[in-house]
Amino acid sequence: MLKSYLMIFFVSMVPLVELRLAVPMGVKMGLPFLPSIVVCGIGNMIPVPIIYYFARRILIWGEKKRGIGKICSFFLRKGERAGQKLVAKTGRGGLFLALLLFVGIPIPGTGAWTGTLAASFLDMGFRSTVAAVSLGVILAGVIMGIASTGVLGILGL
Repeated sequence: MLKSYLMIFFVSMVPLVELRLAVPMGVKMGLPFLPSIVVCGIGNMIPVPIIYYFARRILIWGEKKRGIGKICSFFLRKGERAGQKLVAKTGRGGLFLALLLFVGIPIPGTGAWTGTLAASFLDMGFRSTVAAVSLGVILAGVIMGIASTGVLGILGL
């Protein structure tokens, strides 16, 4: 069982899939619902401070390097676009809620990694970023957990 928890913990740290894959994996492995969401949420949040403080700098540096320039440019553009979308939809005043929902609604391309990168591009404060992303991760974990257990299918959604 520890091996299963470690697997979903580390999968939840992977960019783009994050806990959107890890929670359904935990359900498929037969792990209990609440502990799986907690393990995945913690795993998903561990990279957030590193992303906030270093990702933008590393991507800007890597953009000029041969071999990694294209991928760094891709992630820079993705972070910039995500930040612009958040501000366009809500203005600066509603940024906290927008970031929470951006991270919390589990659709491709959203999540803790992209949300934190967008917040760093918008110069959103670290504490606000962590709080919004944490709440978004909890929301995404609950949504994915409910969807993975088949509750949405039972309700006809």
